Amino acid sequence: MRRSPLLALPLTAALLTSCGGSSAEEPAAPATSSATERPATEVAAAAPRVAVTYDGGVQVLDAATFEVLADLPFDGFTRLNPAGDGRHVVVSATGGFHVVDAGAWSEPHGDHAHHYTGEPHDTGVVYAAEEPGHVVRHAGRTTLFDDGTGHVVSFDSEHVGHDAVAEGEAREHTTPAAHHGVAVERSDGTLVVTEGTEEARTGIRILDAQDREIAANDQCPNTHGETVAADETVVIGCSDGVLVVKGTEITKVQSPDAYGRIGNQWGTEESPIVLGDYKSNPDAEIDLTTRVSLIDTTTASMRLVELPGGTSYWYRSLGRGENGEGVVLGTDGQLHLVDTVAGTVTRSTPVVDPWEVQEDWQAPQPQVFTMDGTAYVTEPATKEIHAVDIETGEVYASGTLTVQPNELTGVPGEVTE
Repeated sequence: MRRSPLLALPLTAALLTSCGGSSAEEPAAPATSSATERPATEVAAAAPRVAVTYDGGVQVLDAATFEVLADLPFDGFTRLNPAGDGRHVVVSATGGFHVVDAGAWSEPHGDHAHHYTGEPHDTGVVYAAEEPGHVVRHAGRTTLFDDGTGHVVSFDSEHVGHDAVAEGEAREHTTPAAHHGVAVERSDGTLVVTEGTEEARTGIRILDAQDREIAANDQCPNTHGETVAADETVVIGCSDGVLVVKGTEITKVQSPDAYGRIGNQWGTEESPIVLGDYKSNPDAEIDLTTRVSLIDTTTASMRLVELPGGTSYWYRSLGRGENGEGVVLGTDGQLHLVDTVAGTVTRSTPVVDPWEVQEDWQAPQPQVFTMDGTAYVTEPATKEIHAVDIETGEVYASGTLTVQPNELTGVPGEVTE
């Protein structure tokens, strides 16, 4: 469920010296951020942040009030991803993967945690890449893929705020040929990594902790995208279905159409069902698809769900709720709730004005990012951002931005598992 804006108020001095009646055992609030030596304030609860890109930079916002907390300059088209530690954001920009501190974090202390806020800022940490691509968070590891070289870097997510490569804390691997790819490191140290060249992507390999191949599959044309479902099941998209990876077993799930492209997937580690996009017209410049895909990783099967009124969407329209719900923002301006078990649309909530999918995928278009039971939705045409309670459908907050938003992401401001 959504958080109350009142929960992120700074603690009083008296509260800072005592917690649960055991002040002698509690550490004093840190005077600075431990990662970047910036002033920090202890607050009563986690303080989520959202971040948006615009032409010229990245703004970090308070997720409850949409107040702009920082405006950071970045040149060119930038992309955003959570870094995996609940605090930092990775900005894919010129030179590589830039690490931004969103200015909210938590520190565990026994059976509870202490929560802090500080000024969001560019940490100066950059993981060098010719063409920074996918950022994957799983099992406490963050994995970066450089499309320009095929170089893969993975490290403990808690180390993202400093240069894990320079300090020898990172695992590195380079694919045989550079391509637009992705890699997922699992808790047992195995690496699921795409295979391909600049001309064609064909499948995946599974590597052990020493980068030795233990399984492979080359039956995945136009390999793209990844997600992790229950039981560390990895799902990789193809232009005719998906590959489902369980342990060292790779299973192809065929699309019902000869061309049925799934290039973007959304899973949760509690559900065996993955939500995916679905395109079935290989000749269309803009495939105004009206169906989403549901992949059941327990049965290695797929079914398609038609959206109400034949509304279309684009790949940044989708997300997942805390209870496994699928959410899809249609071009009709409504946020459609998908029961991923029943395979039905259960509710449609008007959020933004009707819009059209643009041919240029880098052009600002409405986007969805889900976090803590809320779907955050941008509306570039009006420079607005909205917060929707996924469970109830209530649009409970809206804000007007000073920039036209493009990419969207966020961090919960607390320790993530």
